[in-house]
Amino acid sequence: MNNILDFTHIEARTFFLKEESYCNFDLPPYFTFRDLLDKVSQTIEGHDIEEFKNVDPNSGKPQRPFPSDLENVNHLLLINKDGKYDWRPLQLIHPALYVALVHIITKKDNWNLIIERFERFQENSKIRCQSIPVETETELSDKATSVINWWQKIEQSSLELALQYEYILHTDISDCYCSIYTHSIPWALHEKSFAKNPNNRSMDHVGNAIDKYLRDMSYGQTNGIPQGSVLMDFLAEMILGYADLELSNRIADAKIEDYEILRYRDDYRIFANNPQDAEEIAKFLTEILIDLGMRLNAQKTMVSNNVIRDSIKPDKLFWNSGKKGAKGLQAHLLLIHQLAEKFPNSGSLIKALDKYLGRIQKLEETNENIRILISILIDIAFKNPRTYPIVCAILSKFLSLIDEEAEREAILNHIATRFSRIPNTGFIKIWLQRVTLKIDRAIEYDEKLCQRVNENSIKIWNSDWLNDDLNSIVDSASLIDERVIDEMEPIIDPDEIQMFDY
Repeated sequence: MNNILDFTHIEARTFFLKEESYCNFDLPPYFTFRDLLDKVSQTIEGHDIEEFKNVDPNSGKPQRPFPSDLENVNHLLLINKDGKYDWRPLQLIHPALYVALVHIITKKDNWNLIIERFERFQENSKIRCQSIPVETETELSDKATSVINWWQKIEQSSLELALQYEYILHTDISDCYCSIYTHSIPWALHEKSFAKNPNNRSMDHVGNAIDKYLRDMSYGQTNGIPQGSVLMDFLAEMILGYADLELSNRIADAKIEDYEILRYRDDYRIFANNPQDAEEIAKFLTEILIDLGMRLNAQKTMVSNNVIRDSIKPDKLFWNSGKKGAKGLQAHLLLIHQLAEKFPNSGSLIKALDKYLGRIQKLEETNENIRILISILIDIAFKNPRTYPIVCAILSKFLSLIDEEAEREAILNHIATRFSRIPNTGFIKIWLQRVTLKIDRAIEYDEKLCQRVNENSIKIWNSDWLNDDLNSIVDSASLIDERVIDEMEPIIDPDEIQMFDY
């Protein structure tokens, strides 16, 4: 795998403009952003995005609305995390803003400055960031490569550190992306004192330009950055790297030497032989994050003197130790349901469902009650939105085992009614459309991305701030690959949703 900090500015631009980097959450494979990103990039190459805004015919200057005046510049998908009140916002960033920001970041001088700052962030070898985006060198996706990277650099390294340390403190940041203060980007790249000087507010400073683009994407707000792209993961690493640097200085001032810290984005593992040292480091981290608009999650902060046990995620320990041989499909699914109840949205839950899909993949008939299996399956999905793609793959297989079309339609109606009880269900509708697309493409869903599958005139982003030329490119680009749809089967192939072949 290749760490993007080793890339040239040209390689970095190519990486960030990949559609897998633009959208790193799971959509059905017929959605494509490749041509759109290429066309926008070719159009704005060598130009400032200001040249493509609506202009006053008299003055020739950009006129309102600016992107920061518009609430729905990006396309938002709210993912329900618990079936109730906890939400995670995912966004497809407006392509013109996304591409323009990539172009600015990957200008040669700007990219060199960013690399120099990351070298500064990482000077302390006792604080190791393991979440810098990587690009695969194999047939695996970048996302799958990142998962392997986490396992090697976080879990396995933690087990190895048990040889040196008696205590481990786990903590993470509450709602990290939603809490990030955009003005802290210039602090991270140019130092806080420099960025706060009124004489240094020019957009020629890359930190200021990034700050402005983030506010343009977020209705002018200075709190929060969009989630759902590798580019935003990288911007988060700028701020968290700056926090690492500040933390290193505070630890040095306190003369604490016997420690190591592993960080994977907003998750921290602090190792020490004195629990008071670990607590003191966590206190420093709390104070630093508050200044950046963030805070630690008190509910997920804990100190343990069993480094081996607590280096492995509890959902993984639970599933590995509690798995029993389940002969029946229902018994097997009920075991997975127990895992979902105890550890919702966990990695072990996804892996368990993946293996269940593998079990039923070649099934041609069963004596078990399919309606009951679907009922259990949908209950898992209801409170675990991370499972939507794999659940819909399993659902498509179960539906194929039902002969009566009327019964299939009734089940799908029941599923739609169940999910209608919670608001903002666009993400599950996208995947339910994948289930029904080869059965009846005319079935309607009230999510814009679903509507775009059948009608290219549906607007995904608000481009009212753009001139006609670039507006037309964004609105008319084909986001649906009909060749993929033609080749798909009604049963979702595991290759469509699985990162690994279990």
